Amino acid sequence: MLQSVKLQRRQSEIRQKLSELVGKDEPSTDEVREIETLDTEFRSNEIRYRAALVTENDERREAGEEIENRSDKEWSDLVDKFELRQVALYYDEGRALDGHTAEIVQELRSSGGFRGVPVPWQALEQRAGETVSSGTPDPVRTAPIIDRLFPQSVAGRMGLQMVAIESGSLEYPVTTSSVSAGWQATETGAVAGPTVYAVTDRPLAPDNTLGITMKITRKALKQSGAGLEQAIRRDMASAIGASLDQAIFLGQGSSGQPLGLVYGASTYGINETSVDAAATWAAFREAIVAFMTNNAAGAASDVRILMRPECWSALDDALISGTAVSEWDRLVKNVGAQNVVVSSNALADPAGSPLGTDAVLMTSAGGVAPGFVGLWGAVDVIRDPYSDAASGGLRLTALATADVTVARAAQSEVLQGIHN
Repeated sequence: MLQSVKLQRRQSEIRQKLSELVGKDEPSTDEVREIETLDTEFRSNEIRYRAALVTENDERREAGEEIENRSDKEWSDLVDKFELRQVALYYDEGRALDGHTAEIVQELRSSGGFRGVPVPWQALEQRAGETVSSGTPDPVRTAPIIDRLFPQSVAGRMGLQMVAIESGSLEYPVTTSSVSAGWQATETGAVAGPTVYAVTDRPLAPDNTLGITMKITRKALKQSGAGLEQAIRRDMASAIGASLDQAIFLGQGSSGQPLGLVYGASTYGINETSVDAAATWAAFREAIVAFMTNNAAGAASDVRILMRPECWSALDDALISGTAVSEWDRLVKNVGAQNVVVSSNALADPAGSPLGTDAVLMTSAGGVAPGFVGLWGAVDVIRDPYSDAASGGLRLTALATADVTVARAAQSEVLQGIHN
């Protein structure tokens, strides 16, 4: 019981006792002494009661902050225990979901509409310490399942921010005007202005849905056991990641795709510079200087660069005359190897004559990411009970809704026609 509640009850008892004693016309000496004792205790308890309220109020505030922080942590810990295998068995055998998996599915269903079983995005991430699953039991020893090759995620490494959205659309108001200062030219003159302060809304809308269909044979379901869960999660996560990376940069804004940062550079207002020359550090340096003059970056190490493998090869092969230093060495020295992302998935294949590729430069300014990727709800896993009914197989379709938008166009630049 709280100390304040105990004191409050004691005060009530003292008041009741005092009312009985004070009501007597001729109290005895003992009763007068008792009245004085109770009065002294009442005044002392009033001070203790106020102190208890202050202390308990601070404790409640600290407990509230702990509960708020604990909520996200508890959800993350709960998702770590999500079993994707239960989803497959639910569709294949009709086995009921149980444990933490059932709790998570119920929670997701309460916050959004899903036709199938919702799978949280975090459940598709490779868990810490996770290794390739053990081999499937067989009279002949079967080696561990070997995953398909997918390129590593590029969007996160380039600094784009992933935004989890439960439902509806989301807009980011971004300042697009240039408010300038000016000195008073004369004693009676006016200062410069007024300058209009304007913002532009950068919307994320649930208009683009990505679908992945997986066909699982009856033999795989019966043989693989728990190892199947790890393989399905990795395969599904890699396929979604590769498709999202490609759409984020090369999406055409049609045929269900979002408008990508490279393909839609002119729409977003991103500067496009035609290099039309061999790959050199000077070409990238010029773009970095533009970031600095626009106050988007303070140093070359603040900029991240996305290029194709062919561009990396050309930079590494171009040696400075009379030295063993390549153009790649110069770029890495100034930008940092950790800020250079090489991908054949997020940028288009070399084209033209001579062959040329694009490169993308991005920077985060003032804590604002160069772009936002919206991910709605969870991955909706739906079963197709008819296509593979004759063979006893299981066909799953995973639906993911996503969109992309740019924060400030000045935080990105596209270099075109870098010769390989």
